[in-house]
Amino acid sequence: MIEGLNPNQLVPVNGTVPKAAGARKTAGEMSFNAVLEANLQKDAGLKFSAHAQERLASRQIALSTQDLQRIEGGVDKAAAKGARESLVVKDDTAFVVSITNRTVITAVDANSMRGNVFTNIDSAVIV
Repeated sequence: MIEGLNPNQLVPVNGTVPKAAGARKTAGEMSFNAVLEANLQKDAGLKFSAHAQERLASRQIALSTQDLQRIEGGVDKAAAKGARESLVVKDDTAFVVSITNRTVITAVDANSMRGNVFTNIDSAVIV
């Protein structure tokens, strides 16, 4: 974690970021990993849109804590590669996830996946 940075604060991409002891450092001088780490810690959890919650219920998809951890791990990997919208596939279930917002947009079970075309994604992660 970056010293002197509130974990609930976004790190500006172009601007200044507080440094320990009140000194200032431009974001251009920060490593990409430091900026990414700060932003990931802000929203470390995974959110589910209302649509995704409806799909989980209607398709009777249950997720354990371990399942959520696997999906979050996939989201972390996609974020590290610069993905914005990703298809995260876990066993026989697929999730379209906004990597930027860390929000599951929809969930699709194996039966619904057949013949389906997933659009508006820039990456896929198998977890």
